[in-house]
Amino acid sequence: MKVVGACTVAAAAAVLLCTAYAWAQAPVAAKVSPAPGNAWDTGHPDISGIWQAKANVGDDIEKSVVEPSNHKIPYLPAAAAKQKENAANKAKLDPVGKCYMPGVPRLMYMNYPFQIFQTPKYIAVVSEYSHVYRMIYMDGSPHVDYLPFWDGDSRGHWEGNTLVVDVLSFNDQTWFDKAGNFHSDKLHVVERYTRNGDTMTYEATISDPQTFSKDWKIRVPLTLNKTPNARIMEHECQDLAPPHQ
Repeated sequence: MKVVGACTVAAAAAVLLCTAYAWAQAPVAAKVSPAPGNAWDTGHPDISGIWQAKANVGDDIEKSVVEPSNHKIPYLPAAAAKQKENAANKAKLDPVGKCYMPGVPRLMYMNYPFQIFQTPKYIAVVSEYSHVYRMIYMDGSPHVDYLPFWDGDSRGHWEGNTLVVDVLSFNDQTWFDKAGNFHSDKLHVVERYTRNGDTMTYEATISDPQTFSKDWKIRVPLTLNKTPNARIMEHECQDLAPPHQ
């Protein structure tokens, strides 16, 4: 019995030793840490990425008007005359042709892609056009006192799955498009961004009592660039007009 017991104990020890050796030699699976939460993990849609409207939308934004029902920009009489003058001289007068900032909403549908970077407090929009960017503040802070911004002062909030952005404090130096459609420094824009898969509906309601007889709205589809490794390229605008004397 003593011999058997000794053998039993030795056998058990050998099994334990072999088992321990096998565990030591076996590859150990890497410890996987939980992925950090995305910046938009707040119950709201992810609208980040590179987006672009169709190439010709910015030629004449009146073609994208959905309100009023006649699909016309409701200019006041004097403003309508100025728009015709702008259109007749657009090659010389278009602010973008002078490398000025395009303004809002034009920045969102001109023929250049833009990239959205989304966080709970801020949403940054970076355009390929001439290093232009804008910040949409999502922290509930109020608009600044009036300053003549090119792209306005943007304050956003969510209404369900739609990002709503209120934009104030514009100068009067930008156009809506290449066709000479314009505004005064009383411009007020309310934007709505609604994502549906790889497309996003962009709407902007335009108000300017010095230029228009009533509010009007545009609707523009945007497409997500899903090309692998897509990025915003560098674009440097150069005004080739002769220098001012």
